[in-house]
Amino acid sequence: MPELQQKVALITGAARGIGRAVAEVFVREGAAVMIADLPASDGAATAAALRAAGGQAAFVAADVTQDADAMVAATVTRFGRIDILVNNAGVFYTADALTTPFAEWQKAFDVIFHGALHCSRAAGQVMVAQGQGGRIVNVSSVNGFLGAAQSSHYNTAKGAVDQLTRCLAVEWAPHGILVNGVAPGFVETPMAVVDGVNEHETPAFQEFYVRRRRIPLARPAQPEEIAEVVCFLASDRCTYITGHTIVVDGGLSITF
Repeated sequence: MPELQQKVALITGAARGIGRAVAEVFVREGAAVMIADLPASDGAATAAALRAAGGQAAFVAADVTQDADAMVAATVTRFGRIDILVNNAGVFYTADALTTPFAEWQKAFDVIFHGALHCSRAAGQVMVAQGQGGRIVNVSSVNGFLGAAQSSHYNTAKGAVDQLTRCLAVEWAPHGILVNGVAPGFVETPMAVVDGVNEHETPAFQEFYVRRRRIPLARPAQPEEIAEVVCFLASDRCTYITGHTIVVDGGLSITF
């Protein structure tokens, strides 16, 4: 029997990359999914593709920084309930801690951390009212516990998401809501392409991370490999894990 049969999931930032892979795995496992992404994204096309493949999927155009209540309401209106929330929406760009205007630094924090907080609160209220528990999975990053130049905004926001995971897990455990996270390393997604260049294909990446095995498995992850871990954490097979962020990085963070 599919692992997510009769479950309803809301996935933010699901038009492409890891979010889309999560949606595809969830549909394969029987869930109805609401694709939430910005209006100009490929979210409608993603939902249409999932329906064409026989799945239950819909799209809501939404910004996680201001539309959390609306996207949760749209999910309940369309599918009748919400059992799973995947906080995947994110942004990445370089920023200098000394010179980048604070508004630009704050933008990453607003999307990554405040977006996860707002969506968790909105979905958590519905889950509590339903009285049947639920699952929240936050897509974090190894950057949440590693340092990097030009990335203090992104790394700090991801670290805050990890702490949010722990705190909500404690606070919402009496309601049967399990809150966990995944922390990917390098993943083959559109975010890996900067100025038209896939950073995973550059000579520097291939030399340091692949040939010298800074990543012990000597390759970036495919989005589906992250999605499978998200699926486990969202499923009824996960019954005694809460408050943890599972690292899925091919061994990147255990080397030096």
